[in-house]
Amino acid sequence: MRGQLSAEMLILLAVLIAVVVIVASQLIKTADKASGKVDTASEAVFNKTDSAIGAGSKKDIGETCISDEECRTGSCDIISSRCS
Repeated sequence: MRGQLSAEMLILLAVLIAVVVIVASQLIKTADKASGKVDTASEAVFNKTDSAIGAGSKKDIGETCISDEECRTGSCDIISSRCS
C-alpha cells in the first residue's frame, strides 16, 4: 500500500511540474510580446520628441551659428558665423 501511494504522489508531482512549466513558458511568451510593443511605442515617442526639439532649436537667417546643422536653411556662413 505504501508503494502505491508513493507512485501516485510521484505522478501527481510530475503533472504539477508540467503545469508549472507550461504556465511559465506562456508567461514568458506574453512578456516578450508586451516588451516588443512597449519598445515600439517608446521609440515612436522618442522620435516625436526628438523631431519637436530639433525643429524648435534651428536658427533663422542672420542668427549666429557654428555649423550647418544649427540653421533652418542648413547653411552656416563660416566667415560671419551667421545662418545664410
